[in-house]
This record gives sequence, structure tokens and C-alpha cells, in this order.
Amino acid sequence: MSNTLEDLISAAQSAFEQATDAAALENAKAQFLGKQGALTEQMKRLASFEPAQKREEGAKINLAKQAIEAALNARREAIAQAGLALQLAEQTIDVTLPGRGRRTGGIHPVIKTWQRVEQIFQSIGFEVADGPEIETDWTNFTALNNPLNHPARSMQDTFYVDMKDEQGLPLLLRTHTSPMQVRYARTHTPPIKVIAPGRTYRVDSDATHSPMFHQVEGLWIAEDISFADLKGVYTDFMRCFFETDDLEIRFRPSFFPFTEPSAEIDMMFTSGPNKGRWLEISGAGQVHPDVVRNFGLDPEKYIGFAFGSGLERLTMLRYGVHDLRQFFEGDLRFLAQFAD
Repeated sequence: MSNTLEDLISAAQSAFEQATDAAALENAKAQFLGKQGALTEQMKRLASFEPAQKREEGAKINLAKQAIEAALNARREAIAQAGLALQLAEQTIDVTLPGRGRRTGGIHPVIKTWQRVEQIFQSIGFEVADGPEIETDWTNFTALNNPLNHPARSMQDTFYVDMKDEQGLPLLLRTHTSPMQVRYARTHTPPIKVIAPGRTYRVDSDATHSPMFHQVEGLWIAEDISFADLKGVYTDFMRCFFETDDLEIRFRPSFFPFTEPSAEIDMMFTSGPNKGRWLEISGAGQVHPDVVRNFGLDPEKYIGFAFGSGLERLTMLRYGVHDLRQFFEGDLRFLAQFAD
């Protein structure tokens, strides 16, 4: 039997050496170590031997198996090393070639809108304010005439933070930039003329809504600011933003807790691809007396208007984008269209 095992080892080593890839090597392995392999057949023959002879021949078969497995592992390693060497040769980098320059980046289209809005309003005397994105219940809702358990709160379902404010109410991600009206007005004296752009959060997600979006809030408080001033300021802003006089603005009666009277602002292009279609663009109105009072001001003396516009909505209209979610997917093919 010894000669048979030595021949088996030599045959296995030869078969393994002839295998040129991993698949061929596994096929060769099956011929010798598989369930129907040559070595397995040798093991089956032991059943007919006497116990002493069975132990002796079994030990020889185990040594042969170890030798075959060692040859198999050596060939596996050799094939793997050869494959790695080939891969490295194919992927050789010529370090003497000139380098590739980095692509020039660009400003995100929504941020472009943000900057443009700031420039337009600063040109007519508005300050720009910034504030926290995690707000108290009082500044986000109650101070804006939206008290606890008021049904209008359901219009702005949001995300709460596992922390409490001084009243024991949970802090939340702001649902609008309107809390900046309160924060700014309580630290400045009239006349107050300010916009507050920034990120806001609501539980919304579809082609025209996102859980995180950008908004610009506007506020003008003085002793003699009327609804007519709102109409004039916003109409001029829209014409400057879109760089055209070929549009119409209309104010539809609506409801907001923090303004009275309140209005939805719609716009319609009178030329171009969107000609003849009214589009909702903003909410606005005369600041409610209770809100003026929460500013720390006398509503019998001071009056003014406020508005809130979505920066994504303005961006979509300016650039002809139909799905807001594209702004947040990070697709460079999409964003490259807006690079200067």
C-alpha cells in the first residue's frame, strides 16, 4: 500500500501544479480529497483489514492526506500571489505623468438663493439675523400666538429633543425661522427691519417638501407700517429676485396664528415656460397684536408685517427644478449645472 500512497501523493502534486487558476485547483482537489476522491477510496479499504493492520495503514493514509493538503495549500498560495502580481502589473501608475487637477467646486443652488435674498433685502435697509435651530416651545409656538394644545400646531408637526426648557417643556427643532422675530424684536428697539434666513425642520417628505428645508423670515415693525408696505416690498423683491417685471403677485386671504389679517402670496409669470400658472410662494400678514405684545412692544403704538418664504421653492422656480429632493441627494451631475 505504501507505493500506492506515494504514487497518489505524486499524482496529486502534479495535478495541483498543472492547475492555473482557483477553479481548476478545486477540481483537482476533488479528485484526491473529495467524497469520491482517490484518498477516500483508500480509507474505505481499511474496513476489510485486521485491527493492527488497520491502525498501521490508517496512519500511513493520514500522512499521505497531510502531504496532499500541504501541496494543495502551497499551490493555492502560489496562484493567489500570481494573481496579485498580475493585478499590480496591470494597475501600475506612472508617477512621472503630470497630475490631474481637482474639479472646481461651486455654491449649492439653495445657498445661492440664500445669498441673493440677503443681498436684495440688505439693499433696502433690512438687517440679517441668525439664531438657534433648537428652540424653546415658547419662542417657536407660544410667543407667536400659538399656545399649548392650539389646533394650529398640528400644521407644523416637528422633531423634539430629549431636553427641557425652563417651563419643563421639551425643546424642539424649529419649524420656521419665525422665532427670530421674537428674539430679535426683544433685543432691538423699533423701527425693526430684519430678515432671518436659516434651516428649519418639519415631518414632511415628498417632491415639494423635505424634513429639513430653508426659509427666510421677514419682519418690519414701526409706528406706521401698513399692509400696503408689505405688498410693495414683496412685489419688488420678487421682481428683483427673478430679474423680470413679467410676473404678477396676488394676496389670498388665509390664516396664521401670528398675523391678522393673514394672506398666502401667489405669483404668476406672464412670459416664459411657467406663463399663466399661479404658484404659492409665501405666507404673510400684519403682525398680530398679541405677538407684538410678546415682542415687549405696545401694539397700540407699533404695527408691522411679517412674511415667510421657502428658499427651496424660490430656487426651484428660478432654475426650473421640479423635485426638491434633488437638492439634498448630492448628485454631482445635478449640482454641476449650477456651478459658475
